[in-house]
Amino acid sequence: MTLDFLKQLGIADINDGTSTGTLHFSSEEANTTESFSPVDGKLIAKVKCTTDSEYEKVVTKAQEAFITWRKTPAPKRGEVVRQIGDKLRENKEALGKLVSYEMGKSLQEGLGEVQEMIDICDFAVGLSRQLYGLTMHSERPNHRMYEQYHPLGIVGIISAFNFPVAVWSWNAALAWVCGDVCIWKPSSKVPLCAIACQNIIADVLKKNNVPEGVSCLMIGNPIGDLMNNDKRVPLVSFTGSTRIGRHVSGTVAQRFGRTILELGGNNAIIVSEHADLNMVLVGAVFGAVGTAGQRCTSTRRLIIHESIYDKTLDVLKKAYSQLKIGNPLDSNNHVGPLIDKKAVEDYLSAIEKAKKEGGKIIVDGGVVLGDGYESGCYVKPCIIEAKNEYHIVQEETFAPILYVLKYKTIDEAIDMQNGVPQGLSSSIFTNNMREMEQFLSVNGSDCGIANVNIGTSGAEIGGAFGGEKETGGGRESGSDAWKIYMRRQTNTINYGKELPLAQGIKFDI
Repeated sequence: MTLDFLKQLGIADINDGTSTGTLHFSSEEANTTESFSPVDGKLIAKVKCTTDSEYEKVVTKAQEAFITWRKTPAPKRGEVVRQIGDKLRENKEALGKLVSYEMGKSLQEGLGEVQEMIDICDFAVGLSRQLYGLTMHSERPNHRMYEQYHPLGIVGIISAFNFPVAVWSWNAALAWVCGDVCIWKPSSKVPLCAIACQNIIADVLKKNNVPEGVSCLMIGNPIGDLMNNDKRVPLVSFTGSTRIGRHVSGTVAQRFGRTILELGGNNAIIVSEHADLNMVLVGAVFGAVGTAGQRCTSTRRLIIHESIYDKTLDVLKKAYSQLKIGNPLDSNNHVGPLIDKKAVEDYLSAIEKAKKEGGKIIVDGGVVLGDGYESGCYVKPCIIEAKNEYHIVQEETFAPILYVLKYKTIDEAIDMQNGVPQGLSSSIFTNNMREMEQFLSVNGSDCGIANVNIGTSGAEIGGAFGGEKETGGGRESGSDAWKIYMRRQTNTINYGKELPLAQGIKFDI
């Protein structure tokens, strides 16, 4: 397979230890991490990890850059982000291919992920002129009261393998226009995607005479904990498992830092007897098998009304029989590989646990072997009839396993939907207005995302992204998510000649 896209992204010679500049420090004594493609199992590159001493250099560089960047007018910061978006447009195909090859998602999804980066840059450009505060009426005469938002400082971003570039950009683009600087610790499973992004950004920063410490990259697992414990990093945005999220939350809270937590999802679609099954087919199948089930918003549970249960399963079984599994860079294939063999083990273990708890296999799973599947990371999307109370159904397995459940009433369906520890994304397919409104009401879905007649995955950048309960409560991307990247300040100005106290308090001297 030709890897010309690596050369276009400036990482063709990464194996020789060449530094990518001060944005990513490397040294001979550093450990290395290896990037293997789940597509063919081949080693793409060895990347040097950041040492503790280099971490200090990066944080110092970021602190120095923040002093300059925070004084740059927000619209000027937006102009730099606009240029980054244009540079991403120029490199969309190459970066999309790298995302597909290093992570394993389909090329269309890889290109879509880069498009998300472009979209959030466009959003951030407009936002740079809309960092609004409120003006409030004071109870005291001759006083004006208002609030404003100031840049916060260094934003630490710890991203996951499944979206190797998009989720980082959600944070970085907003943080930059807010006047913050960023330190990025990507997943060690997809370091080349991060290095490619830094190379793209470095050119833009240099052309605009922006300090390169505005965007910093460090690779290696210990880096995350260094940031979590570092008082110089007031905000840490973490995407990953609930288990590690608890650790991040506790560690950062000990020093009174802020966190944005995007953790586990156990997302369900309710299929009403009033649903259009043609629409259900697209939403449920893509939700369950897209990115090989490795999205935090992947559909894990399908809660189907008893009157159409068998019919829905027949439609699903037919669709699953037509899925093509293989190289994600081939647009004819629907399902690519899991990220690594550990993920395959987790997938097989989940199926066995479900069967032991009484689950019935509707569409058989298993590892795909043979020519073209040498990496050992390709698996068959699986459907299991289960009950919501099964322990394995309560857990999130990052793999294409769909649990199907049966319900009688809409109240029962909503209870099942909400009856898991996670609260990220949810959906109902129905043409019944009362069911739609109940699902979206206070008595409905308890998730951060609730959809009607679309699936659980495929969120747009315009809305705030995140969930409740063990999903962590964080919000990224659109709406007013920008506010967490800034510090809020309330200001009161007395332009009179007397000093009245609030609440009518008398204090005569």
